[in-house]
Amino acid sequence: MAGALTFPRETMAGMDDKNSGAAESFEVMLSGDVMTGRGIDQILPHPGGPRLYEPYVKDARQYVELAEQVNGPIPRPTEYAYIWGDALDELRQRSPMLKIINLETSVTASDRYWREKGIHYRMHPRNLPCLQAAGIDCCVLANNHVLDWGHAGLEETLASLKRAGLQSAGAGMHDTAAAAPAVLAAGSDRRVIVFAFAHASSGVPGSWAATAVRPGVNLLPDFTVATAERIGESVSALKQDRDIAVASIHWGGNWGYDIPPTHRNFARALIDHAGIDVVHGHSSHHPLGMEVHRGRLILYGCGDLINDYEGIRGYTDYRPPGPYASAPGLPCRCLVAAGDARAGR
Repeated sequence: MAGALTFPRETMAGMDDKNSGAAESFEVMLSGDVMTGRGIDQILPHPGGPRLYEPYVKDARQYVELAEQVNGPIPRPTEYAYIWGDALDELRQRSPMLKIINLETSVTASDRYWREKGIHYRMHPRNLPCLQAAGIDCCVLANNHVLDWGHAGLEETLASLKRAGLQSAGAGMHDTAAAAPAVLAAGSDRRVIVFAFAHASSGVPGSWAATAVRPGVNLLPDFTVATAERIGESVSALKQDRDIAVASIHWGGNWGYDIPPTHRNFARALIDHAGIDVVHGHSSHHPLGMEVHRGRLILYGCGDLINDYEGIRGYTDYRPPGPYASAPGLPCRCLVAAGDARAGR
């Protein structure tokens, strides 16, 4: 799932454009998990090594074969744009100014997998043009797969994204870098600032937390108001009047529609105490509910935009009925009148 959020210019400017005629607006795409490793990587022009260390599947190409059993042959190698399917047409029609994804894979050729984990995702760095084919601007890396291939894999991921001209947030070579937001220009006079976080409830090991001397992810210690207020200090130090602050959070389990009260309370606290305008949640492999709190949007779980689960059985109840059942990653649109960007600090 991906949402195209429309921010009216007049509301974000504190109504100072009310005499300028028709309001201008801009759209931002926020997607759920983009899992371009494993089976997806194997159909792209430069697949990495297919060996896996999972309990049952030992070769990433088996996920391609499972998908082919359901829907027929898949071209190999395929063009980079192929993996986006109908979503590319929707993106061309909507033309969002910025496209932000949760990139749930390591981008590396490293073979040093994290032995304490059972599932490992990696995409070969030479396959990064698949993200450029969709015009992705920013990759959130605070998730439970970015270190699947160790610290060396994370270092290569960061370097590869930088070489490709893609901004990232939520992981870094030390804690300061991991906590640093991505700052994206949204026209000549405003920015979208993406702060990214992971939480242990999504399966992120505690040992993945970045420290002053260790690479890792920006791991939330808890969901308290005090933590939201500390985040607010970082937001207020950077956010200007016209800016949009996004908190992108990898939290919760993969399946199920229940939203824990701790998530709801923390999302609201980010709006009430940290100056956040949009909460961008992900980790669930299907969309979860959403909420508007004080004029700000909370997406509790954006589901998957790209994965290699096509042939995996047992979770079909979580796929939506109707015309979107065959295209669960097709973007949807959500209009947001965010109000004064400074409110709620």
